[in-house]
Amino acid sequence: MPHPIRITVGDIQLDAQLNDSETARKIYELLPLNCSFNTWGDEIYFAIPLEMGPEDPRETVSLNELGYWPPGHAFCIFYGLTPASRDGSEIRPASPVNIIGRVLDDATVLKSASGAHNIAVEAV
Repeated sequence: MPHPIRITVGDIQLDAQLNDSETARKIYELLPLNCSFNTWGDEIYFAIPLEMGPEDPRETVSLNELGYWPPGHAFCIFYGLTPASRDGSEIRPASPVNIIGRVLDDATVLKSASGAHNIAVEAV
């Protein structure tokens, strides 16, 4: 059963949901999260206090997907191409991620959040 969440970056709010994977369930238990973030191309990522290994990891993701990056213990939001993207259309994380959910709104609006420094993720 999906878990509804809200992601806030600056004045942008996005409705999203976490899936029913073990990684997503453990992240849901950590909510709310409020921390600084980094970007890598059109990906926001931030470390969270969770150490999980690979869980059916994927080398490419779809627009609006949420991932957990095991090497960096990071929550990732994919809203466009990354520096690792190859053909101009695939979205490729730095290394495989566990898919933990998706943004239900248009995550490409995060391209306009360049002045923001913090991200909040909360259960709704």
